[in-house]
Amino acid sequence: MTTIEAIIERASDGTFTVYCKDEIFSGAGGTMAAAKADMERQMAFYKKTAQEEGFKYPAFLDGPYEVHYSFDATSLMKYYVGAGIFSLAGMEIVTGINQKQLWSYLNGTKPRKAQRDRIERGFRNLCNDLSTIFV
Repeated sequence: MTTIEAIIERASDGTFTVYCKDEIFSGAGGTMAAAKADMERQMAFYKKTAQEEGFKYPAFLDGPYEVHYSFDATSLMKYYVGAGIFSLAGMEIVTGINQKQLWSYLNGTKPRKAQRDRIERGFRNLCNDLSTIFV
């Protein structure tokens, strides 16, 4: 089975976009689920149109494939803080990055790689802690 890598980002207007890292497909929507569904529709439409018109298309579309989605660090924070699930104070505890810096990341400043790694590590640690609840 082919695995396609896709990135989910939250736009400044609150909508979501998803795009494949190594393929031409993308989607957009008001929610993550809508953006994913839009990309899947685009993939199916592309295949159907290519078949009807006799054009080549990526071979993986003929077989079983899965799309592996990942969030970029800033979009992940925007999603959870924007949804009211986390506060900046909570994010500071999870990531070890002060609230003022987190606020700037949520409002346009791109975190450097070391900070993105801290954010990712913080979320992974939180996920690990939560997953032990259900063992």
